[in-house]
Parts: sequence; structure tokens; C-alpha cells
Amino acid sequence: MLKTDTRQANWRRANPGKYDAHLAVQRAVNAGELEKQTCEVCGIDTVDAHHDQYDEPLKVRWLCRRHHTRLHHYGEDMFPIRDAF
Repeated sequence: MLKTDTRQANWRRANPGKYDAHLAVQRAVNAGELEKQTCEVCGIDTVDAHHDQYDEPLKVRWLCRRHHTRLHHYGEDMFPIRDAF
């Protein structure tokens, strides 16, 4: 159990399923079971894993920080998905 009272620790306590999904991705990437891709919008290499559904922890979309933040703040319609066709 987390004993600190930081914003991050509080989020982890409030969202255990989401935190578990994040850890699953981290473990899979470290073990070589999941490979990071480029950002699906702009193609940059430095990416975050985005979960559309946390009940499938290894099903992620790779987005750069800029597009990941925009997705969370403004929604899906903010950008076209690269290679959608």
C-alpha cells in the first residue's frame, strides 16, 4: 500500500485498475512482449501508451505526449489517425 500523499499516489489509490494496466504495459515492454510503436498521429518515436479500455491492458495506442494530452483534453476529433486506411 502506498504511504505517501502525493498527487500521483492519490491517483493510484483512486484508480487501481488503471494503475494495474499501466504496470502491465511497462512490464510487457521491459520483457520484450510489447513493442513501442511511433505516434499514430505524427510518427514521432517518443511515445506514451494510451488505453481506450483498461480491461484490455495490453491493447494500447501509441501517442506522443502532445497528442496523448490533446486526446484526453479535447477528444478523438482533434486529429486524424495516421494510416487509418
